[in-house]
Amino acid sequence: MAGLKPDALLFITPGCPHCPSVLQALSDMVKDGAIGKLTAVNAAVHPELAEEHGVRAAPWIRLGPYVFTGAMSASELRFWAGNVEGGAARYVEYLLKKGGYKKALAFVAEDTRRLGPLLSIVADPSANLEVRLGVSALLESYGGKDALNLLLPDLAGLSRHQDHRVRADACHLLGLTGSEAARMHLAARIDDESVDVREIAKEALEELDGR
Repeated sequence: MAGLKPDALLFITPGCPHCPSVLQALSDMVKDGAIGKLTAVNAAVHPELAEEHGVRAAPWIRLGPYVFTGAMSASELRFWAGNVEGGAARYVEYLLKKGGYKKALAFVAEDTRRLGPLLSIVADPSANLEVRLGVSALLESYGGKDALNLLLPDLAGLSRHQDHRVRADACHLLGLTGSEAARMHLAARIDDESVDVREIAKEALEELDGR
């Protein structure tokens, strides 16, 4: 339901320099309703719970669907608490900027509906290059699968984007859908004004032929 506040799970350890401030910030957020519930666990007392959640460092914070490790300011925590709905692309971008491709891959695998919002990054040629490459790799990992195929209408639209870089990326992904429905959209790009787009559209059509 829209408007629901996320719950938070926090693992702390004795001697952790950042744990007290994160604990205080999350406690304040419970008090003012920014989050619904806070569960704080001392990993030294309950190592079995830390192992269960894959905790390797503290503070470890799960805020709704998002997981963070290390120091976080009160404003950062409040930002993510307020973006648990519709914030999947921002979270993936956050992970990729920190070199967390595997974490981003796991996050998407939990719910493949999170792939759709990533197209907003594909559609932004000014986005951070590392992030664009990471998002492309995430989408490519679902080549030939239903999760990517469901994005075909959106990819078709991006194949007509005004920026040739976006058109090229969209054509590449259309080829990976493995769907015959992608063929007409790729064929329309064979005479594209951009050499790169023309070449990628041709390769994508060959990809479809080979499936």
